[in-house]
Amino acid sequence: MLDIKWVRENTEEFAVILANRNCSFPLDRFIELDSMRRETLLESEALKEKRNAGAKEVGMKKKAGKNADELMEEMRLIGDKVKELDEKVGIIEAELDDLAMRIPNKPHDSVPIGADENDNVEIRKHGKPREFTFEPKAHWDLGEPLGIMDFEKGVQIAESRFTVLKGAGARLERALMNFMLDLHTTQHGFTEIAPPILVNSCTMSGTGQLPKFAEDLYKCANDDLWLIPTAEVPLTNLHAGEIMNESDLPKYYCAFTPCFRREAGSYGRDMRGMLRQHQFDKVEMVKLSTPEKSYDELEHMTNCAEKVLQLLGIPYRVICLCTGDMGFGAAKTYDIE
Repeated sequence: MLDIKWVRENTEEFAVILANRNCSFPLDRFIELDSMRRETLLESEALKEKRNAGAKEVGMKKKAGKNADELMEEMRLIGDKVKELDEKVGIIEAELDDLAMRIPNKPHDSVPIGADENDNVEIRKHGKPREFTFEPKAHWDLGEPLGIMDFEKGVQIAESRFTVLKGAGARLERALMNFMLDLHTTQHGFTEIAPPILVNSCTMSGTGQLPKFAEDLYKCANDDLWLIPTAEVPLTNLHAGEIMNESDLPKYYCAFTPCFRREAGSYGRDMRGMLRQHQFDKVEMVKLSTPEKSYDELEHMTNCAEKVLQLLGIPYRVICLCTGDMGFGAAKTYDIE
């Protein structure tokens, strides 16, 4: 979340950022609420000072044996007005805080400006895609005949966008999980974490999932608990609310977890096979670093992810997402595809 003071003092620059990020954030309303809050607080504080001074004067009059009824009535009316203004501030702050949680991050200067995925920039390639002497089949055309995927059973047990992995398919996923965790922990310096996959609203808010993406999340009906969309959520919040010594940074964490996403709004897109699943398994890497070193740490973490594909012999390319295609909370994002 960006500093409200920075947004207030750099409104034109922030408007450009919003436009570059294809964000329909109500900036005018945000600035209006910020102004209303500050004006109301000033009025309330001035009345509180007047009330405090009046209370002293009432005490002095009573001590001197003078009638203070008129002054006491005036102080009562001021107290009512203060209460009214404080309630108004609370209402304004609730709306202001909700909007503040919906402000996208400020892109790093190195991020290309663009509207969508067509404006992403390729940074590098590794390996050469395999050329086949035949028409290759998609994974959904191979998985079921091989007996390693069952899409119908996933629908039967749950609903669409769930898949059952069987036999060698389940074993392959388990092997990949162990391979990546062992690589990151033994060669890249990460500490493996086994976090809860249910987290509270405060934790979800800490990584920007709430309130903006509530409709994309699964929530427990009777508890303040949400299924995580990525292990980034609990890993990032491991030190929430703590003041850490710079000497203790950076922190490197990795975790394997199931992830859950409703994929609201994506109906009809990439529906076949194991794309856009409501439940999928993932190994996540998270680093906690000082701002000054954070982009160097991003480069290193990208290299760690690339190493996985290099060791598996899978060709890939690294692209830098443009402002219009980048995630809400990101300042810079690399995709490996």
